[in-house]
Amino acid sequence: MLHQIQMQTTQAITELLTTANLSPGDLLVVGCSTSEVAGAHIGKAGSLEIAQAIFAGLHPHIADGGIYLAAQCCEHLNRALVVERAYALAAGLDEVLAVPYPHAGGSFAATVWGCFADPVLVENVRAEAGLDIGGTFIGMHLAPVAVPVRLAVRTIGEAPVLAAKTRPKLIGGERTRYE
Repeated sequence: MLHQIQMQTTQAITELLTTANLSPGDLLVVGCSTSEVAGAHIGKAGSLEIAQAIFAGLHPHIADGGIYLAAQCCEHLNRALVVERAYALAAGLDEVLAVPYPHAGGSFAATVWGCFADPVLVENVRAEAGLDIGGTFIGMHLAPVAVPVRLAVRTIGEAPVLAAKTRPKLIGGERTRYE
C-alpha cells in the first residue's frame, strides 16, 4: 500500500510540475490528509507512514527543479505552513511559533518538519502551484489567479487529489494583447 501511495504521488507531482511550468525558486503548497488517503474521515486516522510515503514520492522531484515546498498544517494550527527558513527569509515571511505534530498540524506537516534542514512555520504564502490531497483547502495559499489542473491521478490512496497552477491577472480592455 505505501509503495502504491508513493508511486501515485510521484505521478501526480510529475504531471503537475510539467503542466505548471514552475521555475527554480517558485513555491508549491501541498495540503495532505493522511486520514483521507487511508480511507478514513479527515483528522481521524492520521499516519506518519503514509505521510513519509507521500513526502518520498514528491520531494525529490520538486527539489531537483529548485522548487520550494510549503506543507500546510491542519486547522488546529490555522493552516499555517512548514517552509525552509531560507525560503521564509527570501520571501520576507514572518515566522510563527509552533511545531506541528500528528494531532496538531497533521502527520504530513510533522513529517516535512522532521525532514527539512531548517524548518519554520509561517502563517501564509502565495504559492505558484498546489496539490491538495484529501480536501485540505489549500486555495488560501495560492497566488491569484488559480487555474485548476486536471491530473490523470484522481486519487492517492483513497483521497481525492486536486491540483492548481497560477497565472498573472489579465488586465486591460478590448485593445489589450496578452501574447
